[in-house]
Amino acid sequence: MTVLDQTGRELHFDKTPGRVVSLVPSITELAVDLGFKVIGKTKFCVHPENLDSAIKVGGTKNVNVDLVKKLKPDLILANKEENTKSTVEELINAGFPVFVSDVSTIDQSLDLIKRLGEVGGFTAIAGELIEKISEGIKSIPQIKPRPKALYLIWQEPYMCAGVDTYISDLMAHVSIDNALSAWGEKGFRYPEITQDQIEELKPDLILLSSEPYPFKETHCKSISSAIGIPTLLVDGECFSWYGSRQAKSIDYLKEFSRLLRN
Repeated sequence: MTVLDQTGRELHFDKTPGRVVSLVPSITELAVDLGFKVIGKTKFCVHPENLDSAIKVGGTKNVNVDLVKKLKPDLILANKEENTKSTVEELINAGFPVFVSDVSTIDQSLDLIKRLGEVGGFTAIAGELIEKISEGIKSIPQIKPRPKALYLIWQEPYMCAGVDTYISDLMAHVSIDNALSAWGEKGFRYPEITQDQIEELKPDLILLSSEPYPFKETHCKSISSAIGIPTLLVDGECFSWYGSRQAKSIDYLKEFSRLLRN
């Protein structure tokens, strides 16, 4: 069997891969939900919660490559953005099939589900998941007029989600325009931003993500007070995790949309 990953690389398999090491938290959850046996994961792979049998192989940026090699997986799942190029290349050069994902839109996330379903022989499960996510996204109430928001993922310095990201595409699907579009359509993935620049953009809302920086309600109050812009805490997993987490986030996104309308 020959398949293409999302970077266009060919992967060849003599048999259907079953034992998987996942180096991406959201893809770990997807792999389990599809039916793969995940034998290795990163320390940030918190879903599913009962995946105690999988060996932790470090973080997404500092993978213990030697440990991954010892596990002898049939397939390694990586991501172009979350994992380092050197890690991916070392594993490829060691002879392991590495499927590299590249996701910055909902459509690309659905394509990832489809491809992994084909790789593992889980096409029916993948198809059902894709349909559930697609219909769920369509069911989210639309807002008019659409608010303009800035999505912060870090502080000291502030960092935000640019327009060429999965987060931004999901925002668009829940009727939120990314305030950072004023900086241009491409090239700004997760730029640093100052308070003065935030004030210049004049967003209607500031959204604080619960991850990777653990923003809390106290941050909402302090930032709103300092900048004078309404600030809301949002579930970072629902806004940034692609894969099967999307299907589990629909109810949250619907409720969030209703909140914005009120």
